[in-house]
Parts: sequence; structure tokens; C-alpha cells
Amino acid sequence: MTDKTLFLYINGLAGKVPVIDGFFRGISNDYFAVISCCLILIWLWFGTRDITWRQINQQAVITAMISIGLTSLLVTICNQFYFRARPFAELPPGSVHLLFYRPTDSSFPSNLAAVLFAIAVPIFIKNKVFGSVLLAIAILGSFGRIYIGIHYPLDILGGAVFGAVGAMLAFGVMRLISPLSNLLMHWLRKLYLA
Repeated sequence: MTDKTLFLYINGLAGKVPVIDGFFRGISNDYFAVISCCLILIWLWFGTRDITWRQINQQAVITAMISIGLTSLLVTICNQFYFRARPFAELPPGSVHLLFYRPTDSSFPSNLAAVLFAIAVPIFIKNKVFGSVLLAIAILGSFGRIYIGIHYPLDILGGAVFGAVGAMLAFGVMRLISPLSNLLMHWLRKLYLA
């Protein structure tokens, strides 16, 4: 099955059940999934009294922030050299059930998938419970981008890979800046910000 065929199958489900359309339009917009992930990161930062878990979670949150930056850099570099048209711009008129506005940037990789997986992967590595929730949001939000007609499946897969690579690079950066990170955390705790 080709990328376009799989897209047409998934997107072909759109427009049949208004409740499902509304769900995917809501979870796959530019804000809902990202804001949900950010609220979870805030909870991880402040949400536990256990000092050991708090430190693990806070290091994971810092890693996720670095991961977002590195992933965004990788996506930007990719977009400088490769442009892929969106499905609604490339496929024959009437074949795409578009439930969203018409983005004009490159379809590959999916920016939303890249950011969501850049957040979810480092948290999952350090905290399986909250990481699983973040991965579920990343998967649903990313799948929804195909459903609503603005990404091909390979765009989503590419975004997920970019996010995972950004996360692995972020762990390397965290090892390099560990003394600086520890000093920052020391001062944030003194100021009751961590």
C-alpha cells in the first residue's frame, strides 16, 4: 500500500460521523495537543512532593525542552532542502476531505508530530506513566492530521522520527551540560521555582 493510498483510506473516513470529525479536528489542531503536553510538563515539574521523583521529572522536562529546540532545528534544516506538497494541494480536487485550514508549509515532516514526539519520548524514557499519556496524545494528534486531510502517513512517521532523534540528541546534550543543569536546578530550588 502506498503512502497516498493509505492517506486516501484514512482521510476517506472523514465526513461520515460528525462526532469523530469534531474529535480529530479538536485534538489535531495547532494548539490542543501542544497545550495539553505543556500542562503535563508543568505538572511533572511541580506535581510531586517526593524529592527523588521530582528531580527525575524535572530533568526529564529540561530534556524535553532541549529536545523541542533540537527537533525544530532539524525540521527547519530539512525544510530548507526538501518541500513536499500537502495532500489537498497535490491530489485531484474532491479526493481529499479537508476538515482544516490550508497550511502552506511543507507537508514533510509534520511539525506537530515532530514536536509532540520530541516532548513524549524523553518523558517516556524517564517516567513511563506520564510518558504513556504523552505518547497517546502524540499518536492521536498525529493520526488526526491524516484524518483531517493535511498530512500523508509518511509525513507523520517522519515527524515522529525527527522528534525521537531530537530526544536522543537532547539526552546527549544533557550529559554535556550536567554541571550547568545541576547548578541551575540548585538555584531554582532556592527560589522555590523547582
